[in-house]
Amino acid sequence: MIRKIIFLFLVTTSLLNAQSDMTKGFGLLEQGNFQAAEDFFAEYLTNDPTNKTAKLCYGRAVGLSGEPKKATNLFADLLKEYPGDFEILINYNESFLWAKEYEQAKPLYADLVEKFPDKFGAVLGYANTLSNLKEYKLALSWVEKAIALQPENESAKISRKFMRLGYANSFVNDQQYKKGEQTLKKIFEDFPNDKDVLINLANLYLIIKQADKAKSMYARYATNQKDSITALNGIALAQHIDENDKEALLTSKSATNEVDKIDDVALTESTYDRYVQALIWNRKFITAKKKIDSLEVHYKNRNWIHALRATLGLYTGDAKSSVKSYDRILVNDSASFDGNLGKANALFASDRIVPAYKMANQTLKFYKNQKDAKGFIEKLNLMHTPTTEEHAAYTFDNGNNTAFYTNTTVDVPFSTKFRTTFSYFFRSTENTVTDNKATSHVALMGLQYKLFPKTVLKTVLGFNNSRFLDEAYTQPVLDIKLDLQPFKLQNLTLGYQREVQSFNAELIEREIVQNHYGLNFNLGTNVNFGWYTQLMHTQQSDENVRNLLFTSLYYNILRKPALKMGLNYQYITFKDQVPTIYFSPEKYQAVELFADLRGKISEKTSYAVSAATGIQQVEDDPNTNIFRAEASVLHQFSKRFSLSIYGKYSNIASATAAGYEFTEVGLKAKWLFLKKPLFYKKLKLD
Repeated sequence: MIRKIIFLFLVTTSLLNAQSDMTKGFGLLEQGNFQAAEDFFAEYLTNDPTNKTAKLCYGRAVGLSGEPKKATNLFADLLKEYPGDFEILINYNESFLWAKEYEQAKPLYADLVEKFPDKFGAVLGYANTLSNLKEYKLALSWVEKAIALQPENESAKISRKFMRLGYANSFVNDQQYKKGEQTLKKIFEDFPNDKDVLINLANLYLIIKQADKAKSMYARYATNQKDSITALNGIALAQHIDENDKEALLTSKSATNEVDKIDDVALTESTYDRYVQALIWNRKFITAKKKIDSLEVHYKNRNWIHALRATLGLYTGDAKSSVKSYDRILVNDSASFDGNLGKANALFASDRIVPAYKMANQTLKFYKNQKDAKGFIEKLNLMHTPTTEEHAAYTFDNGNNTAFYTNTTVDVPFSTKFRTTFSYFFRSTENTVTDNKATSHVALMGLQYKLFPKTVLKTVLGFNNSRFLDEAYTQPVLDIKLDLQPFKLQNLTLGYQREVQSFNAELIEREIVQNHYGLNFNLGTNVNFGWYTQLMHTQQSDENVRNLLFTSLYYNILRKPALKMGLNYQYITFKDQVPTIYFSPEKYQAVELFADLRGKISEKTSYAVSAATGIQQVEDDPNTNIFRAEASVLHQFSKRFSLSIYGKYSNIASATAAGYEFTEVGLKAKWLFLKKPLFYKKLKLD
């Protein structure tokens, strides 16, 4: 805009001064043919070496053809010949803009507008200089002065538009979304339905998850064939954000049908990029992989193809392949947002926490205050910030047993690999018929160390002090577990636990120590099925032995809300039968159907409901019906404090007897008592 204004100024000046014919040179400058213009004015100056206008035009042609510093020197020499000449000064100042030396240009323009406050070109040049320095508020005040000088000047209004676009973007980056929206909408006063504004507003609404408003902007954007395809791509993303992935896939498929009718490589790439994303959102992983493979035949080493492979890897549990794909993006473009933050997410999924921190921090170096990168770092911080948790509950059963217990736990991570836990458990139990009373105090200290990514050793050591009537005893307790992922989508836990039975007063009194040797295995799949199995062998201090098998085959029906249904089977045997003391059948079996539903009531409130029903058989007794259910509501008061309440009921046979009914109500509170992890300042993120 400034370039055109100054060019017109030069033409007018030359005509007023009745200079020799330079019309051809002016035309070359106006057309942007700067090299030819440079040659023209160089030749012109051989015949008229003192012509001021020709020298100015030659300097402009030199600067705009790629040699701004040479142009600066040419204008500086002219200023020696014509000190204080506005025409030369404004070209001299502009040469710093061509060289993108905005800091050097700023004081020059400030001095120029002080000397020539009514010169439109100087005022607008200063405004644009400030805008390039991202000093948008001051830039807008100066562009308003320029418009006041020439109210109908289109170039000034275009400058104001781009200043407002930049200013709005700075508001969005600072998460001041309302101000960003208001700033963008002001542009409509000069340019109704401006497409830059519509796209920016749509993106803003996507960021703040106002999908309907985003769709409205895209609908206004779709005024021709190509823009309609761009709009469909945006609407598909809005539908995904609105958790309507089926509609997103249909919309994206429509966009591919339309883009195949035109010849636009960039638009074709972005459309098929969105289409494969929609396939992945809908968990059509095989189709997505085939499509990526076919696209890669035509589009070699494209970052969007690598990004699709990386996304597919994250959705299918293959985080290692995702890291490799993001590395390919970064080889092509080290400043790529998708590459940097995408790799951070892939490293996190690979359980490589410190490298994930570093990549997120690297993203912020390229994209200051970027919301997603800051949110990712905050997520990592919350996972590793010291916490305290309080769990209190009251239970009662149809055997006249009541109990109250509390469990206080403090979790302190000292690094991303090592953390400690301290817990104190108190349980008071009473039988209202026999009047037996007992209490248990359990103090534990836990150590947890990550041997390798996704391989964690957990050790808990402590003491159980139990009291009943006038007697008491103290027993050591121990819990050792090894959690690992042998293959993708598989979780395996191997463990040993030494505990003291403390369910009711009678069992506490008998001081029964149990040594559990267990294995838990969960197999996930990419087709929504899963299989969980628990095997446990228990040796007791009364020389009894228990073997337990629990297995569950389940299917994930919905993602949001998360609905899972399945079939459970449980089999238990005891070596010795001591029914008068505790439930210990030679054979126990149970089969049940279950459903588990989890979702959100509001942004900060979530719920979980599960229920199961089926049949159980003790020894060779007739089958009896079983039912169990649990419900909880959790409210996140802040990022550092949450509270949940729950209740559960079960009539499945347990440590007491068959025909048993058990109810529990309780609450849990969790507080992150520090603002950041202890080790955060020591992390070397550079």
